[in-house]
Amino acid sequence: MKLLLDTHIFLWFISSDSLLSNTFTEIIRNADNDVYLSIISIWEATVKYQLGKLPLPQSPEIYLPIQRERHLITSLPLTEDSVVQLSKLPNIHLDPFDRMLICQALQHDLTIVTVDDAIRAYPVKILNDT
Repeated sequence: MKLLLDTHIFLWFISSDSLLSNTFTEIIRNADNDVYLSIISIWEATVKYQLGKLPLPQSPEIYLPIQRERHLITSLPLTEDSVVQLSKLPNIHLDPFDRMLICQALQHDLTIVTVDDAIRAYPVKILNDT
């Protein structure tokens, strides 16, 4: 499978948070799967860190790329082709970061790993643990 981690899933994974199910952990670690983290997630986590809403052991520009590489997760850049998808999305989910993840998943035929039920309203593949 080609997986795109939602921001919270990546953060739970790298911190071994008990909120991340064993199923998701196993799927992310499975070497047969291609696992991606969008640059959008780095942006979102950085914004939350700067607002004091996301504590991290190091500044995000150091910590997040190190963790992504340590866990063999591929960085997914934002391209114009993905941004163009935005105009095709209905305004169901108002979080701009999640909307861009949806666009990237559609553009690159990725399955989003998330527990965010609002993403289910879009015509995108979702790996949800519920």
